[in-house]
Amino acid sequence: MIDLGLTKLAVIGAVALVVIGPEKLPKVARMAGTLYGRAQRYLHEVKSEVTREIELEELRNLHKEVQDTAHSFKSGVETFKSDVESSVSSHLDEVESAWNGDSGSVTYAAPPPPLTPEDLERKAREFRRKKLVRTSSVPAWYKNRHGARQHVLSGAARVRKFRPGAKTTSSFF
Repeated sequence: MIDLGLTKLAVIGAVALVVIGPEKLPKVARMAGTLYGRAQRYLHEVKSEVTREIELEELRNLHKEVQDTAHSFKSGVETFKSDVESSVSSHLDEVESAWNGDSGSVTYAAPPPPLTPEDLERKAREFRRKKLVRTSSVPAWYKNRHGARQHVLSGAARVRKFRPGAKTTSSFF
C-alpha cells in the first residue's frame, strides 16, 4: 500500500494548489473525496459478498456431511433391525418347538441356588446402608432452609394451619 506521510500530503497539496488553482481546488477535493468514498463502499461490498459465498460453501459442505451421516445411521439402523428380526424369529421358533413338545434343541438354565441366611443378612445390611445414605445425604439445615417436610401433617392439621382469619396467639391460661 502507498505510504503517505504528512510531508508527502503537504507536497501533493501545494502542487495541486499551483496546478489546479485556488478557485477549482475545493471542487476537485470534493470530487476526490466522493470517488474515494465510492471506492471504499465498492470494496466493502465485494468483501461482504466474498465472505457470504465462503459461508454458503461451508454450509453446503456441512449439509453434505450431515446427509452422509444420516444415510450411514439409517443403514446401520436397518441392519440392526434385520439382525433383531432374525434373532426374534429364531427365538420364536425355539419357543414354538418347546411349546409343541420338541425339547431336543432347547436347553433350560438351572434355577438359582436358594439363599442362605448369611446372604439374606448381608442383603439386609446393604439395603439399610443404602437407605441411610439416601436419606441422610441432605443436611437438615438445607432441608429447613428450602422447605422440605420433616414431619407429616394430617389433613385437619393442615386445614388449621392454613385457615384464613385471625390466629390467636394467647393461651387459655
